[in-house]
Amino acid sequence: MGDTVRWGILATGGVAERFTTDLLELDGAEVVAVASRTGASATSFAERFGIPRAYGEWAGLFADGDVDVVYVATPHHAHRAAAGLALEAGKAVLCEKAFTLNAREAEELVALSRDRGLFLMEAMWTYCHPLVRRIVELVRDGAIGEVRTVQADFGLAGPFDAGHRLRDPAVGGGALLDLGVYPVSFAQLLLGEPSVVRAHALLSPEGVDLNTGVLLGWESGASALLSCSLVADTPLTASVTGTRGRIDLPRGFFFPERFTLHRHGREPEEFTSTDDPHSFRHEAAEVMRCLRSGATESPLVPLDGSLAVMRTLDAVRDRIGVRYPQEAAVTRG
Repeated sequence: MGDTVRWGILATGGVAERFTTDLLELDGAEVVAVASRTGASATSFAERFGIPRAYGEWAGLFADGDVDVVYVATPHHAHRAAAGLALEAGKAVLCEKAFTLNAREAEELVALSRDRGLFLMEAMWTYCHPLVRRIVELVRDGAIGEVRTVQADFGLAGPFDAGHRLRDPAVGGGALLDLGVYPVSFAQLLLGEPSVVRAHALLSPEGVDLNTGVLLGWESGASALLSCSLVADTPLTASVTGTRGRIDLPRGFFFPERFTLHRHGREPEEFTSTDDPHSFRHEAAEVMRCLRSGATESPLVPLDGSLAVMRTLDAVRDRIGVRYPQEAAVTRG
């Protein structure tokens, strides 16, 4: 891998637009191709961003010899197929969150990447954020003692009508995979995979979760109280409490502009960043760093961690009774 990393963008929605905008600001990043299910969408996207090649089907992107790494920004239900085909074509992959529909699909992708010796990473931008990395360092250094509780929420007021993708089980709709993945990933970043998973939810007539509360527990005695919603504008905050202090993250905890460290017997300390907190540049830079070094996994977003999060999301769906049509088809087969 040379100094320049050549990217292919798969899908042309809002997230792909934001990612590509930030990617083009990175030194050493070049976007050489984009693909969509329609030629018109791919061509329009390419013209907007000055991308030299546009494909109206996935295969063209995967066969493009100039593409080093594919960014997968399709809906959840297509992650397994898209990332799998890219890996089979010999491409490195950055795949949006939630990583897949379920843990089984995630395990298949991880096995494929490891078998081929190819780079694969979930696009959990929170894990690459400088302030979140600083929180991890503080917790590991014992700044707040032993972690005892994590609280986090991500809720939108909507309303989302029955035809919206967030209400469609066929594309992995519901609050959990779109929004709940953030609180769960944040808790597991600090505490690892839980040993206890409990959950309660309000389901839509279509069978996806509209409002979900999750309680996670660990052998250490730590617990996490998490929530996600498509019917309530929640605070979008997070708090980590230990035996000797607490860390509070304000609204937008998953891409924080600041956080406050409270330590027993000391004045609160506020940590801020001059970086754009909403930027995708940090995760893209991590992918490029790994590719240049020959690494096939990122230490910031390890594949085992992504698998653990998917197992927890599966367990939550099991508790609340949410099952996607694709999973039912596998069971019948």
